[in-house]
Amino acid sequence: MAPAIGWEGVFPAVTTQFKPNFDLDIDATRVVIEGLIRDGVSGLVICGTVGENCSLTRAEKVAIMEAAKDVARGRVPVVAGIAEFTTAFACDVAKDAARVGIDGIMVMPALVYSSKPHETAAHFRGVAKATDLPVMVYNNPPVYKNDVTPEILASLADCDTVVCFKDSSGDTRRFTDVKNMVGDRFVLFAGLDDVVVESVMLGAAGWISGMSNAFPREGETLFRLAKAGRFAEARKLYEWFMPLLHLDARPDLVQCIKLCEKIMGRGTDLTRPPRLALEAHERAYVEKIMAEALKSRPVLPDVGLKSAA
Repeated sequence: MAPAIGWEGVFPAVTTQFKPNFDLDIDATRVVIEGLIRDGVSGLVICGTVGENCSLTRAEKVAIMEAAKDVARGRVPVVAGIAEFTTAFACDVAKDAARVGIDGIMVMPALVYSSKPHETAAHFRGVAKATDLPVMVYNNPPVYKNDVTPEILASLADCDTVVCFKDSSGDTRRFTDVKNMVGDRFVLFAGLDDVVVESVMLGAAGWISGMSNAFPREGETLFRLAKAGRFAEARKLYEWFMPLLHLDARPDLVQCIKLCEKIMGRGTDLTRPPRLALEAHERAYVEKIMAEALKSRPVLPDVGLKSAA
C-alpha cells in the first residue's frame, strides 16, 4: 500500500517562473512556493498544467521537484505532476520524484495519443506499478482529450498505489458515480476552480486550485467553509471569487493565472511558447476582473487558517 499523505485541503497548482529569455528561474519559483506556504495552503502541486509541465525538460522538472521539496521542509506535502508521451517516460519521471523524496505524484493520461478506455487504464496502471509513491489520477478531458471516466477509475481499484482522483471535467456528478461504484476507495479532489463548493458538497476532500496562486488565503478559506458546511458564508465568498475562478476553466488558464499572480506581486506573467502572452483585449479583461475583485475584497471569516512556520 502507498504511504500515507495528507490528501486534504487546498493544493495550489504552482506556477513555474521563467527569466525574460525563457530560461527556468528556479530562485523565483522558490519564492513563489515559500509565499504559498507562508499563507497557509495545505499542500503543493508542482509541474502540473499550471506549472507548464509539457514545456519543461526532464532536468528542469527534477530541478523544480528538488527546489519544492527543499523549500517545503516537510511543512506541507509536495505532489509532482507526471505528464509524458509514453508510459515508459512517465515511469522514469515517477522514479525521479521518488529519488528526490516527493510525497506523491499526480499522473496525467499519456499525452498526444487519444487512447481507448482500456489503454487509458493501462497507462495509469503501468505508472502505479513502477512506484511506491501514492498516485493521484488526473482527469482533464477538455485539455488532455482523454476522459478518465468513473468506470475507468473503478477498474484501477486493485492498484494499491492509486489513492486519489482529481477531476477537472466540470461534471460533479462523477464524484457520486465513483462513490456508488467503489465507495471511499479513492480520495476525491476538485480540479476545476469554478465548481469547488459543489465538489466539496459531494465528497471532495481537497482542491487542486489555479487561482489560489493569486489568492491563497481566500482559496483555503472558501474550501474550509464548504468543508465545515458553513454554506451561507461560503456562498458569499464564492460569489466574490467566481469571476476569477472562471479564468481557471479557459484554454489560456495559465496566462490568466500568471497575470493575476503578477498583479498580486507573487510572480511574473511570463509563459513559455507555445503559450503566448494574452492579447491586449483579453489582458484588459483579466485586469478589469482583478481590479473589481480587489476593490471589493472581503474580510475573511475565521476558519482557523494559520500561516506555516
